[in-house]
Amino acid sequence: MGGSAGVSVILPTYNEREALELLYPALTPFVEAVGGEVIIVDDSSPDGTASFARTLSTARVPCTVIERRGVRGLASAVLAGVAKAAGEILVVMDADGSHPPELVPTMVGAVTTGGAEMALASRWVTGGLAPGLTLRRRAISSTARWLARPLTRVTDPMSGFFAVRAAVLGRAKLAPLGYKIALEVLVKCRPNPLVEIPFVFQPRLAGESKLGGAVARHYVQHIARLYAFALAPGRRASSTR
Repeated sequence: MGGSAGVSVILPTYNEREALELLYPALTPFVEAVGGEVIIVDDSSPDGTASFARTLSTARVPCTVIERRGVRGLASAVLAGVAKAAGEILVVMDADGSHPPELVPTMVGAVTTGGAEMALASRWVTGGLAPGLTLRRRAISSTARWLARPLTRVTDPMSGFFAVRAAVLGRAKLAPLGYKIALEVLVKCRPNPLVEIPFVFQPRLAGESKLGGAVARHYVQHIARLYAFALAPGRRASSTR
């Protein structure tokens, strides 16, 4: 993990070319404003996401592309980006446009000048909304939050949009299963102080959601692991805030 000053924005992708073509021009002014780089981690998308991403780097906003072969998974892709990141502040967000890029400076500011170790974008605090969630996805999200409630007091542990000090991630060995990297960080690394920032979760710009039965199974397995971690001898199953 890099240790130089700055911000690394990590975008895990799979078949996100069409959405990335729309998101990236909107994202770069905000990344430039915080003196950042972009790291795109692509799991060998058949739609040519990685090839397109390699055209995006500029002098003002460097963009590194990691193309993984023979491996899939959002959380593990994020960790691959973390390993390559040079920034002291890491921002993780989706590449499908559901996470507003204009919120990046606010989240980074909450960490750099606001004193937080982690800033988590939340759909469920006052001011947050989720028009991008279908009724089915809203029900799944609600159930997932209920299952995680004993592990953390944050309102949106399912959020995939956050900024965190890179040093915080060194507190524990991270081995998430599936999509919920933020929950892994909350439980194992215990960032404190933590601030939740409201955001409006938008419909994706293009493509289709990858939420399916396998994702739900992985979440159940992942949360079982986190309960085992929290309840291990010598640990308190307490709030991560």
